[in-house]
Amino acid sequence: MREQDAVAQTAEWNSADMMNVAAARELRDGDVCLVGVGPPNLAANLARRTHAPNCRLVYESGAIDAKPRRLPLSIGDDDLAATATAVVSVPEMFNYWVGAGRIDVGFLGAAQIDRFGNINTTVIGEHSDPKTRLPGAGGAPEIAAAAGRVIVIVKQSPRTFVEQVDFVTSVGYGPTGRERQAPGAGPTLVITDHGVLEPDPDTNELTLTRLHPGVTVEQARAATGWPLKVADSIKSVEPPSEVELTALRRLRDREAVDA
Repeated sequence: MREQDAVAQTAEWNSADMMNVAAARELRDGDVCLVGVGPPNLAANLARRTHAPNCRLVYESGAIDAKPRRLPLSIGDDDLAATATAVVSVPEMFNYWVGAGRIDVGFLGAAQIDRFGNINTTVIGEHSDPKTRLPGAGGAPEIAAAAGRVIVIVKQSPRTFVEQVDFVTSVGYGPTGRERQAPGAGPTLVITDHGVLEPDPDTNELTLTRLHPGVTVEQARAATGWPLKVADSIKSVEPPSEVELTALRRLRDREAVDA
């Protein structure tokens, strides 16, 4: 097992579990949450099955207040439409729901993120001649701009946490951290498999404020492609409870379907 894979590893849970649980805990009961694929999908559904049963899950595909009986495979999973209160068109989703400020929380992923929360999901390398083409923007730029709170969920490594993103798909706080100063602009939290980062109130630079159990500041710094700023007082994240782990395992079991 590589050293990074061993971060926060126990017999009951691993660092990926801790990341998803920590993200789920940020959702409040009754929040309207726009859900993306990958870890955001798992975290949002975990929250609805534990402490936030009245969290309203909204998907880019148009599903409003979806109550999936199993973990959706994508935003086009038929279980979303089957369990939603309503299904709207994609233009209506972005004009009426996202653009009009009706989303309380937007979950985003990232291929690259820099110290000011700017996100790249477009290309690695030069845009005109990229080394790798990524899935692209989707609705992420609109979500990053209009959601009440923006939470990024991503595994922490120097490859992902870079000094400067190769392409700005979704603006965080801009190249210097001062381009977006409006209240609520930019990511509220970045949750990783190491801990939680929050923007500095003065500079908007992402700052490590919480560590997951078993993770050290040195490990978090080693997994970051810039000199990571650390809060004066670091808080420790509570490990996953048995209730959270049971719900997480059930979600990952494709054969387990809610009634």
